[in-house]
Amino acid sequence: MIHSIFVITPAGDVIIEKHYKAPVSRTVLDPFFEEQVKAGSPEAVAPCINSTRHYIISVLRNGLFFVAVVNTDVQPLFVVEFLHRMVDTFNDYFAGTVTEKKLLNETVVVYQVLEEMLDNGFPLTTEANQLKDMVRPPSWMDPVTGKKRVKDTLPTGQLSATQWRRAGVRYTTNEFFLDIEEKIEAIIDRNGTTISVDVYGEMNCRSKLSGMPELVLSFVNPRLIDDVSFHPCVRLAQWANERCMAFVPPDGAFNLCKYSIVPAQISLPLFVRPSFTFDKTGGRFELEVGPKVNVGKPVEEVSVIIPFPASVNDVKLTFTSNGLWKYDQLTRVLRWDLKKMPLDRGSTLRGTIGFALGESTDESPVIMLEFKIPSYAASGLKVNRLDIHNEKYKPFKGVKYSTTAKDFQVRT
Repeated sequence: MIHSIFVITPAGDVIIEKHYKAPVSRTVLDPFFEEQVKAGSPEAVAPCINSTRHYIISVLRNGLFFVAVVNTDVQPLFVVEFLHRMVDTFNDYFAGTVTEKKLLNETVVVYQVLEEMLDNGFPLTTEANQLKDMVRPPSWMDPVTGKKRVKDTLPTGQLSATQWRRAGVRYTTNEFFLDIEEKIEAIIDRNGTTISVDVYGEMNCRSKLSGMPELVLSFVNPRLIDDVSFHPCVRLAQWANERCMAFVPPDGAFNLCKYSIVPAQISLPLFVRPSFTFDKTGGRFELEVGPKVNVGKPVEEVSVIIPFPASVNDVKLTFTSNGLWKYDQLTRVLRWDLKKMPLDRGSTLRGTIGFALGESTDESPVIMLEFKIPSYAASGLKVNRLDIHNEKYKPFKGVKYSTTAKDFQVRT
């Protein structure tokens, strides 16, 4: 399976190197470095590179390349998923975003965790909660206490059917919180017609439940969920037959599932009305953005980004109903930020465009939108109920929804 793991900076420095079989020379990474030079930017590096004897599979997270070297035929997405799980584990261990500095400062912990996650190159333990029972997270008290990071015995759940949950968990206050976070991607033409729209979501949970509870999560409209990827704790047969999620939850924070939504069921939360006109010396533009009636929730952190063509020399605003705007003369990008959009009306931006001497264009820019809507699911997905079995206590339960724009384009 996986022969070696490397963590590489965009500058090409190898800061972590772990081999699970016979050590290989770093020259195995030469095709990756060549691709990195050709790509021009870190985001453009190909995720899978085929060299003479190896496959080099990488993901870019937090400004670092996490690279796996494989010398056998394997599903690339399987390796990509493991690399993402590895990064999420380090984020959990270091209580925040993993960075080059944190990896270098906690090199011992990193190597100990990598040793437990893979056995001879095959994924073995990938649950952060389970790993923390075997390798303690770093603490400022470690130099004082001098305790060993790696425990002498396996966790109680390591050899059980529920490896993700240890036995004997006890809390004075039992609670379970579910966050349904959705990201919307859309392309809209100048007339407001939707060309394409997709919604991708994930359910993140935080569990503090005593004992060994079994949870059953049901939805008002479960048929909306498509192409779903579950945490190993979810019983697949019950989802297939009853369209509800039954599971014994891990202790602490975990990702329950990731899913996409059937496009026909999606309604866009915002309307955008752009207007651009050009003549020989310049042009005018007007843009109106507002929430649709069916949203009913405040739209926050709205940003409208307009990249103008290279022939544009200057942009001046003549009217803005609210918000702050800034035009970058170097990149020719206009950014309009609105902290909170009114529910009862749209927001308007007007301005003029000036061309460079001897230049002209009839090329209309593509507008990019970013926004966040708390307590709102763009897909319309709703939780019906969350039942807890095998335990007598009544925990505190909570569900929270949110929608953010991931790649929202308006063609003008």
